[in-house]
Amino acid sequence: MGHWSIKNRYNMGKYILKRSGLLLITFSIITIVYFVTIRLMPIDREAPFGVDPTYWANVIIREGWDRPIIEQFWFWLRNIITRGDFGFSRSQTRNSMLVLRDRIPITVRLNLIPFFIAVPAGFALGVVAALKKNKWQDHVISFVVMLFISVPSFVVAVLGQYFLVYRWRILPHAFVLPSAEAAIDPWGNILSRILPTFVLASGTIAALTRNLRAELTEILTSDFMVLAKAKGLTSRQATVRHALRNAFVPFAPAITGGFIGLLGGSFVIEQAFRVPGIGRMYLTAFNTRDLNLIMLLMMFYTFLGLVAQILGDISYGIVDPRIKMGAGLQ
Repeated sequence: MGHWSIKNRYNMGKYILKRSGLLLITFSIITIVYFVTIRLMPIDREAPFGVDPTYWANVIIREGWDRPIIEQFWFWLRNIITRGDFGFSRSQTRNSMLVLRDRIPITVRLNLIPFFIAVPAGFALGVVAALKKNKWQDHVISFVVMLFISVPSFVVAVLGQYFLVYRWRILPHAFVLPSAEAAIDPWGNILSRILPTFVLASGTIAALTRNLRAELTEILTSDFMVLAKAKGLTSRQATVRHALRNAFVPFAPAITGGFIGLLGGSFVIEQAFRVPGIGRMYLTAFNTRDLNLIMLLMMFYTFLGLVAQILGDISYGIVDPRIKMGAGLQ
């Protein structure tokens, strides 16, 4: 058993190194494609409002916007390596990386509580629906799940704002309070986050519940479950020892991917509730043709997606040690 464990750890480490290398190669290729595509767009050489024209002219020279695309890429890469400068943001009038750094905590705060609510709730509802298949509990859970999966999140947000805030006046705020107002009114800040928390959590709960119910339902009717009961295990023991463990294997990547997704934010929800996070900044960058900020955000989302895939694959081996990552055929 110990020999198997050491070998499995070796295979896991080799697999992680291999996937990390592929991640860097893939990320580099995608980054080059993004850069060329974005820099082919027309560049507004007029200084943004509030920026000194002389300073803006120096920015153009420093970032090589007056040169061919190949030289522009070299200038851009050199500035990142030597100064950590990802380019000047037209819409925010400062370094794009500083803008992203300031927005990440806002997005994480908005998404963190819904995530920690959604994971246990989705797991519990999925288990109940599977164990009570074709009973009233399953029908109720399945109806609510299909409702929140079918209805777009922005519709839920708008309906929630209309009824809970403007019509019934249950909640005092339709939008998340800005930082200055939140510091003055902590209770109002909490109330203003109830609706976006519900909207973000409901969609995730519905997706996790549906996936776990489908997986667990299939496992409960499989041959090895019948064999486990034939060997003397009760239905509850067989479910806890075997069914839940096997059902959690495909469930785990959704959790790890969702956790990484906390950094990405939600375009629609942040716009609907006026949250100045990454998602809303992404829309602002496109609307203002802020090319440097667009480039940084696309790199950021690409990197998050690639990391989420690797962590999702690794989670298979962590949840079920019988899965030998990168071991190949034996």
